[in-house]
Amino acid sequence: MSILILGGDGYLGWPTAMYFSERGYDVTVVDNYFRRNACAALDVGMLYPVPTLVERAKIWHELTGKKIKVVVGDLTDPEVMRSFFNGTVEYTWAIDDKFAGIPETVIHYAEQPSAPYSLIDYNHANTTIFNNLIVTNNLMFAARDFSRDTHIVKLGTMGEYGTPNIDIEEGWLEIEHKGKKDKFLFPRQAGSIYHTTKIMDTDLMWFGVRMWDLRVTDLMQGPVYGIETEESKIDNRLRTIFNYDEVFGTILNRFIVQSIVDYPLTVYGKGGQTRGYLNINDTLQCVHMSEKTPAQKSELRIFNQIMETFSANDLAEKVQKVGVSLGYDVKVDHIENPRKEAEEHYYNPTYQGLIDIGVEPHYLTDEVMTDMFRIVDGFKDNIRKDVIFKGIRW
Repeated sequence: MSILILGGDGYLGWPTAMYFSERGYDVTVVDNYFRRNACAALDVGMLYPVPTLVERAKIWHELTGKKIKVVVGDLTDPEVMRSFFNGTVEYTWAIDDKFAGIPETVIHYAEQPSAPYSLIDYNHANTTIFNNLIVTNNLMFAARDFSRDTHIVKLGTMGEYGTPNIDIEEGWLEIEHKGKKDKFLFPRQAGSIYHTTKIMDTDLMWFGVRMWDLRVTDLMQGPVYGIETEESKIDNRLRTIFNYDEVFGTILNRFIVQSIVDYPLTVYGKGGQTRGYLNINDTLQCVHMSEKTPAQKSELRIFNQIMETFSANDLAEKVQKVGVSLGYDVKVDHIENPRKEAEEHYYNPTYQGLIDIGVEPHYLTDEVMTDMFRIVDGFKDNIRKDVIFKGIRW
């Protein structure tokens, strides 16, 4: 099975590449190092140095004998995207540079992934809109023109829905109005420019499904936490990128880093903001099970990709409890909320679909957090307090 991973250098992209390679898939990854370059431009720290994508692919091959083809390229260029479908791809590194063939599955992570980044100023908003929508549009047209049977697994976000005062269904809602019934995409109300582009991504793919019979699975993912996967345990150099800053770090990852360097946990406002979360290992399961049971022709299949829900206060309490038990002096600080969002709200999403197709959830236990504390503490000297919070305002 030929798998193409767009955004293969990122927090989720690289672990996904190793995961599929380990299971015998023919894996190609492409990335333009956007996240690394953005981190350098904003001067936000990573927890530890990470080899380049080519270096990681070489390490993976040396240790496992398995191959991951690498392309360093910009997918906003339509010809770069189309090269993976029309046989003109130029590999940056590959043991065998023979064309892998039209991908049977494309996993689309190639987006600017940060809500704060998208609201730094109008230039960063423009970058977010241009990158995310053009890459998705280029992918849609490449599939239309060369392989309408290719299954596109697109990473959406639960942030598309916002926090409505009704239960959140898995992507779709049946409406009865004036005696008529129909099914529509669930109403969406994003809280950032980034999340707004993800709504537009979904709309683009829904257009491609309706017009050209594409097959798409849209995974509405919540915030991810974690560092290690089974494949990265082979060698520490295979660990994924890990950010702890306000821009690219996810909340639980940030809280654990803050605990280790005696930086009060930054809970925004009242702390009642509730979201759905999942372990990085479950992201890998979700994309794998989606690939194994693909969407049908002319289907936009949507799953809510979360395993449990927590408020910001819940997470702070859990981190504080584990941190204190490990000997850290963990304090919680409710600070003025730089975001425009509801700090207390109803939140009841449905998230059964992925479990129905075989995903076995990992839950946020004390043991999981203890392991994260152990890994992060090993890089304590690398942590810069000055990048943890800068107060990007909405």
